[in-house]
Amino acid sequence: MSNVARADLLGPLLKSVSRSFFLTLRILPGPMREPVGLAYLLARAADTIADTSLVDPTRRLRLLLALRAAVGGDKSASTLAAIGEVADEVAGQQALADEKRLLESLTAALTLLEQLAPADRAAVREIVITLTTGMEFDLRTFPAEDSGRIEALGEPAELDRYTYLVAGCVGEFWTKMTCAHVPGTFAEPHDAAVARGIRFGKALQLTNILRDCAKDLRIGRCYLPSSLLERHGLTPVALLAPDASSRAKPVLGELMATALAHYRDALDYALAIPRSSVRLRLACLWPILIGLETLKLLAENEAWLDPGRISKVRRNDVYRLIAGSTAAVCFDGLLRRWIEGLMREVQARLGSEAGAAAVA
Repeated sequence: MSNVARADLLGPLLKSVSRSFFLTLRILPGPMREPVGLAYLLARAADTIADTSLVDPTRRLRLLLALRAAVGGDKSASTLAAIGEVADEVAGQQALADEKRLLESLTAALTLLEQLAPADRAAVREIVITLTTGMEFDLRTFPAEDSGRIEALGEPAELDRYTYLVAGCVGEFWTKMTCAHVPGTFAEPHDAAVARGIRFGKALQLTNILRDCAKDLRIGRCYLPSSLLERHGLTPVALLAPDASSRAKPVLGELMATALAHYRDALDYALAIPRSSVRLRLACLWPILIGLETLKLLAENEAWLDPGRISKVRRNDVYRLIAGSTAAVCFDGLLRRWIEGLMREVQARLGSEAGAAAVA
């Protein structure tokens, strides 16, 4: 692959489909940017395939599995033909030009994967295979988006497993990339750092699940465990009712308690990075701050299950968080007070005993 093609793939294309993640990627230490950026592109392409509702779910699953095989090194005729189908047909179903170009660039992304150093290539393959396992779970578990039915996860353990497959594994990958390319970053044992990284990823994914719950319900997906809903006299269908937001507030509180506990580990993870590693610290602090701001909005949103009232942090507030964290990045005490203060704000706005337990 030419340097020009590589630069376009990891530059303009990545920026166009990664939104806020590109800000994080830009400040990573140089050796980490290529494998992390490529992993994001491949995972985003897989996610686009899995979410293209104009394509039958069975076919989406077949193409998703073919992409997983290609990432794993399968160069069989059937796998290459399926990658061609993605570029020729699924790409044509995309409403956004950037998503279309991403799918059309899959062959280039797979070529770049083969050119990575062996250890980086193995790590990227592992993370994409794990992430696509989570996407496969979605396609096999939930009905077609236009079916009119809703399926729910069963138990909290199932939700915890899912958050690992679609985000906790990213924290694991991130930690491994850090240890490989910036050795000595973590003073604690490798396994302990990886475990915290996993909980970091789970915090962010659980935040996304709660933020997007209203939208997901309307395409038949309920990530709130049915056993938890039943304890509060609710069903997945009941979450569509006009009064659902208030009735389901205790459910929100319990799941926020879990998210806040994960964020506490995420904070410890970020502060374990030496103050001299400014770029790595900021790359971890930004998603923590944005995630906690999202939880604050959710906690005070009296209509959090209304798809027209999604709790989303405004762009100006994102820039404010970036500026504030950049100024405070080397001051551990200040950062801890700030972030623990955000956790207490979430608890106060939610007004739940569950929230209190999470930050006690």
